[in-house]
Amino acid sequence: MNKVPVRVDGRFRLGDVIGSGSYAIVYSAWNIINDDHVALKLETIVNHPSSVEHEYCILKKLEGRIGIPHTLWFGRESVYHALVLELLGPSLHQLFLANGRKFSLLHVMNIGDQLLSCLEYIHLHNYVHGNIKLQNILMGLWNLRHTAFIIDFGITKSYWNAKTSDHVPFHHGQSLSGTPAFASINNHLGVEPGHRDDLESLTYMLIYFLHGSLPWLTSDNEKLSGSTILECKACATIADICQDIPVEFVTILIYTHSLAFAEDPNYDHLHSLLHECKTVSKDRYRLYVVVGPFWSPGGAQGAPGKLLPWVLLDMCHVTHCNAHATGTVW
Repeated sequence: MNKVPVRVDGRFRLGDVIGSGSYAIVYSAWNIINDDHVALKLETIVNHPSSVEHEYCILKKLEGRIGIPHTLWFGRESVYHALVLELLGPSLHQLFLANGRKFSLLHVMNIGDQLLSCLEYIHLHNYVHGNIKLQNILMGLWNLRHTAFIIDFGITKSYWNAKTSDHVPFHHGQSLSGTPAFASINNHLGVEPGHRDDLESLTYMLIYFLHGSLPWLTSDNEKLSGSTILECKACATIADICQDIPVEFVTILIYTHSLAFAEDPNYDHLHSLLHECKTVSKDRYRLYVVVGPFWSPGGAQGAPGKLLPWVLLDMCHVTHCNAHATGTVW
């Protein structure tokens, strides 16, 4: 076990551990020169590329937007790579537990709106975060206490090939990155990550805030394997996932699933759906079932029929199904 330095760069005095991951430990620290409190991430120097250095390079490119942590220093201290960041507040995971595992609809919509804008900014800079989850969203401090920050860019990837000036190619064979509970289905299946995967993870997280659970995640203490979680996700219907929450989430989840690998998401459309949720009334919390595909047989003048990929059935009002329904609940 390597000895942890008392100070880093001669000015940052280490305090308590406030977080840890697969590659680094995060400490609270104090700048003895200007009396600032900061967060300091230490990673043991090994032969493989440094995740902390990778994160530092990405944060420097993204720096300047609210919701992206500000970097203060990066360098080497003894046998460690050290990254000093602005100190932020509690994670959404901590706040969620402290609030009895439930957030109000308005709170979830405000968080979702902020994070969607932040992800759009990250995507416009040609990156995919790759690990959107409760623990990686921190609230700010003081005048930024209502602002959500996305952290942990250690496995963030660029989806743009600067040499060819083109999107990275679609391919399989990737290992699961990030946290299985909130990972996209394509991530589980080893598909190269894209914008759609961050958005799918965000949607799962927002639904989790409203429900307090997901069909494949009912307890923080229940440790399921990635393969078991994938099986549960593949078997879960939209009705299972979105039961008793605004129908806009059905639309959002279907939309994220429908995005092609290199397709640019319509962020304005997603924002508008979230804004509609803010004014939702309780009588709109219905069970909607997604059935598809439906075949529309065409018009009276012999207009050609067409395949309608998804139809939302409000199960509070539907008394019979269209005779042309050929699909199953998805």
